[in-house]
Amino acid sequence: AVYALTGFSLVSLLSFGYLSWDWMKPSLVADVATDPMEKPLPPTFTRPPHIIFILTDDQGYHDIGYHGSDIQTPTLDRLAAEGVKLENYYIQPICTPSRSQLITGRYQIHTGLQHSIIRPRQPNCLPLDQVTLPQKLQEAGYSTHMVGKWHLGFYKKECLPTRRGFDTFLGSLTGNVDYYTYDNCDGPGVCGYDLHEGEDVAWDQSGKYSTFLYAQRVSKILASHSPKEPIFIYVAFQAVHTPLQSPKEYIYRYRSMGNVARRKYAAMVTCMDEAVKNITWALKKYGYYDNSVIVFSTDNGGQTFSGGSNWPLRGRKGTYWEGGVRGIGFVHSPLIKRKRRTSWALVHITDWYPTLVSLARGNLSNVQGLDGYDVWPAISEGKESPRTEILHNIDPLYNHAKYGSLQDGFGIWNTAVQASIRVGEWKLLTGDPGYSDWIPPQTLTNFPGSWWNLERLTDGPRRSVWLFNITADPYERYDLSEQRPDVVRTLLMRLVHYNRTAIPVRYPAENPRAHPDFNGGAWGPWASEEDGEDWEGGREPLKSRNKKKKCKICKLRSFFRKLNTRLMSNRI
Repeated sequence: AVYALTGFSLVSLLSFGYLSWDWMKPSLVADVATDPMEKPLPPTFTRPPHIIFILTDDQGYHDIGYHGSDIQTPTLDRLAAEGVKLENYYIQPICTPSRSQLITGRYQIHTGLQHSIIRPRQPNCLPLDQVTLPQKLQEAGYSTHMVGKWHLGFYKKECLPTRRGFDTFLGSLTGNVDYYTYDNCDGPGVCGYDLHEGEDVAWDQSGKYSTFLYAQRVSKILASHSPKEPIFIYVAFQAVHTPLQSPKEYIYRYRSMGNVARRKYAAMVTCMDEAVKNITWALKKYGYYDNSVIVFSTDNGGQTFSGGSNWPLRGRKGTYWEGGVRGIGFVHSPLIKRKRRTSWALVHITDWYPTLVSLARGNLSNVQGLDGYDVWPAISEGKESPRTEILHNIDPLYNHAKYGSLQDGFGIWNTAVQASIRVGEWKLLTGDPGYSDWIPPQTLTNFPGSWWNLERLTDGPRRSVWLFNITADPYERYDLSEQRPDVVRTLLMRLVHYNRTAIPVRYPAENPRAHPDFNGGAWGPWASEEDGEDWEGGREPLKSRNKKKKCKICKLRSFFRKLNTRLMSNRI
């Protein structure tokens, strides 16, 4: 094996101080402590609060100003500084799982979505028997609105946001679209338009940059609603998921960045930050702010080869290392009793369901099997979190680790299975957790990502169990599985417990009927009510069954899509 790295090594990185970042350094993750004897006046809480939940896509842990980033996020920094920063906050490593757990308050093993994401051509969606967060808020008298990315399935109309609790919806149904044209390709030649207003295709909005479009829609909703009536707005920005696209004026600010992907990504983050500024301004302008709660969350770790950074955490999007599952999160609200502080209370994305329904004075007594906890006392008053453990996931379909076995799992757990759990200060990973390197911010000009294989060179591939004390070792540098087999066994027993409660994985085969060409050139529902919720379809329903010709506008859009792809491939 070759252990030398051209120009750099693990030792050189340590000498630069890259792996010795102080987790508790005030200038990076905490505010100056306030007077512990100070007793702030309790806020006026006479009416259910307006709730604005902002979710960003693929924003890395390092990619916010108060985590020491080189990216400018003045609005987010100010909102977080004036509220409560959540520095022990966890999400899921990819899109659909985080969104499903936010909307249902349940781990993905309890919704059947424990494997991968919902793909555009799959006859799959958030299970229809789940009572969603917006539905509970509607019961509590809220007006509910969604703006942005859905990514929880759409193969039949019953799966759409407007059928799952939202009064209005403007956004995309699939996982990623062009920020201007709203085209999404799910493989060669399988392309379609994906921007929807309610249950209709919003062809007239094409050409508008999505981050601006979504912020403007939020302002319009607030302007047309009465602040005397409670409102819930779920703002799921497309930013900063690929493709890396931003208005030129934002890219210009980062012209000194040598890495092109990082430069474009930084521009997108700053643009999103300004969109949040406009939303906050609208809350104040139209009289909502004083009785509002703003929650900010990322959906998963940053994608490092697309400009994102999770430094100093290990791993990236799609992995169960901290870089994939530890999120940026904060709450900003005049209703918080203890503001301007950093909270280390353990919080998971499933917790927002019971927390927000409780804030809304909704009824949770008829909702059984929630995995989330009401963490508002921990956030607002600094009380201890009711959460003591997090099941990151159990994925029985993910590629089994080559060197895992039941024997390595004390005869109670097959360590070849991808799984991860945190209990107290301990975190256990089994199977293949995913790309495991520590990746400093990509600031060097077009620097290849392959040389960051630090962990791969030192740890080797012959492992299927890892144990870390996350409190003492948040960067996951010191595997303690061999030193503490007692803890490993205890956490494996917790995995066994959760696995007994898991429902079968919902991951049906893709169906050709979903092709946009058979839906007027747009992504949208294609299955009928008679097909049933678990219908996978095995027929050949394409051209031989549907003689509808592709419309002229679809052919024109296809031409420009191919032209744009060709131009993009020629860019430097």
